Amino acid sequence: MAMTRALADENRIRVLLALKGGELCVCQITELFGLAASTISKHLSILYQAGLIDSRKDGRWIYYSLPAKGASPAVREALRWVARSLAEDPRAVDDAARLKKILAMDPVELCKRQGRN
Repeated sequence: MAMTRALADENRIRVLLALKGGELCVCQITELFGLAASTISKHLSILYQAGLIDSRKDGRWIYYSLPAKGASPAVREALRWVARSLAEDPRAVDDAARLKKILAMDPVELCKRQGRN
């Protein structure tokens, strides 16, 4: 049930697609979607509880990624479905282009600009 709920929101699907390219910090995800930090945190929490993403903390920074190969078959299949079905969606293509620009930015400066240290 948690996975169904997690996959029912466009922004959460977009987060999963963004993480296909690798680990991202919260500031990068927030910058990509232009949503309030609290909204992004809620989306990430729902994805995490569903087992669709992993997180790790490094000092004051929190990084998110797609789960490692040890994820359940249901999680692996859901992520494959998202990638197969929606990777060419115009919004996902736009997100990927914007993410390239965000990844070129200094993450420390990005977080400072968002009021995070």
